Amino acid sequence: MASNGSVLQRLDGKVALITGASSGIGKGTAILFAELGAQLALTGRNEENLQATGAQCMQKGSKQPLLIVADMVKEEDVTHVLNETIKHYGQLDILVNNAGIVKVGGIDNTSMADYDDVMNINVRAPYQLTMLAVPHLIKTKGAIVNVSSVNGMRSFPNVLAYCMSKSAIDQFTRCTALELASKGIRVNSVNPGVIITEIHKRGGKTDEQYNQFLEHSKTTHALGRVGEVEEVARTIAFLASDNASFITGAQVPIDGGRHAMCPR
Repeated sequence: MASNGSVLQRLDGKVALITGASSGIGKGTAILFAELGAQLALTGRNEENLQATGAQCMQKGSKQPLLIVADMVKEEDVTHVLNETIKHYGQLDILVNNAGIVKVGGIDNTSMADYDDVMNINVRAPYQLTMLAVPHLIKTKGAIVNVSSVNGMRSFPNVLAYCMSKSAIDQFTRCTALELASKGIRVNSVNPGVIITEIHKRGGKTDEQYNQFLEHSKTTHALGRVGEVEEVARTIAFLASDNASFITGAQVPIDGGRHAMCPR
């Protein structure tokens, strides 16, 4: 039973690995998965925040999650995350590729270092982790959910590297869905609009700029508001569950209609 009263399929006996679980959508997904009975392997860069996520998962009745502090830019850390998960649980049923960053800038002012940072975290790390996870997901006929963005589906100025990275994740989702379908693995993405998390502030916005951004975002989403982490987490939980058994290669917008809007 999800916290909003809607019924989601239980995930008892399923082992889920969630990246970027120390904050935002990753944290919200971990807490919901704990509520649904999943056994969790959680990774993030900030140990204190990761411990806080783990504690909240245990309050929901979860067993102690496996917490792995890792920097997904480092190949050896990505390998370590997967190896520790299998060593601890002996299986993997669900992979949620959530870790991501945003950098503000366009073609005239995005440095190669910023470009590399975005592409390494948002694209290269999920590619490597998925590649390592596939042999284990074949055994469980598991599911992969990639956290993309409305920026993968639509074009926006001044977040060029981020938009490119999320388009890449959407293509990655579709291609791997086709490649892995015969092995019984489903691959889908969620494509959130503006969701209240820390990602925009980490991307360089001040508190005042962020508040103005949230106010403006009411006009860029058809439903007239921004989204909540739990609204994304619930869709991730659905796509990861057997209730979505005939869904693969899908991009699911969770964006209050933003992907369908055109200025006029």
